[in-house]
Amino acid sequence: MTTILAKRWHHRTALCLLALLIATVATPPRAHAEAAPPETTEARLRRIEGQLRALQRKVFPEGAGKIFAPEITPDAALGDGAAPPPAPSGNAAAFGDVLIRIDAIEAQMRALTANSEDSQHRFGTMETRIAAVEAAQAHAAAEAAAAAEHDAGAQAAAKAAADRAAALAAIERPVTADKGDDAYTYGFRLREAGLLPEAQAVLTDFVKQYPRHRRISYARNLLGRALLDDHQPGPAAQWFVQNYQADKTGERAADSLLYLASAMTQLKQVKRACAALEEFRQVYASEGAGRLKAQYDTIAGAVTCH
Repeated sequence: MTTILAKRWHHRTALCLLALLIATVATPPRAHAEAAPPETTEARLRRIEGQLRALQRKVFPEGAGKIFAPEITPDAALGDGAAPPPAPSGNAAAFGDVLIRIDAIEAQMRALTANSEDSQHRFGTMETRIAAVEAAQAHAAAEAAAAAEHDAGAQAAAKAAADRAAALAAIERPVTADKGDDAYTYGFRLREAGLLPEAQAVLTDFVKQYPRHRRISYARNLLGRALLDDHQPGPAAQWFVQNYQADKTGERAADSLLYLASAMTQLKQVKRACAALEEFRQVYASEGAGRLKAQYDTIAGAVTCH
């Protein structure tokens, strides 16, 4: 019996120490005439270790307080026909009771550990499900917002298209015997109404179909102005140069040279803007002092020439 207990003690020394500590703390102190001073943690630990060594000496008197692993099994120690060992002493029985209590504590710890692991698993599963639900809700909300934004954009685009179609329908297209003049007049009306892309398309078509029409100088200049109004100074400048070089005596050649200076100013090409203004002053001095004076003053005031 002593050998078997020694083996179990070898594996549970730490738990024995815990059990003795619990028993020591749980045991109520004896009454004294005067209150004893509080015992420090180090003193309590030394006292419990002393009690543990005393218990070892009582249970294993031959071990001198040390724990030895069994060298033979209980059956071999008895031998054939040997009588069973005597009943354990009171100390051994007490120690066996401690081991039983330790077994119970171990069983409770295993149960608590299992419950804790199960709870952690359930909690982890719950967190995963909650995260999945939240992700699904966020995705659905994002899709709904995108759909709403798309619908709003589509509605706005549809309204803008409808408004533009109504504005175009309100522009009267003249129908006379002079189709070229009708095309130019329609382009002029479109530009005046602020329908710039439509005006550009009509005037470009006019220039291609009627290059010798009496309105050609007007059309090229007006096309450049429609592009300039549409914040396209580069293409606008090309039409102004073409109109001026094609016919310097044309009805709107002077206008094109002046607007060329404006386009170059917007393109931050100051030297070319100043060159266009200087040419205008030399070629169209009378226009600069008369019909185009206000226009010249405005454009010349937007650029500094040396």
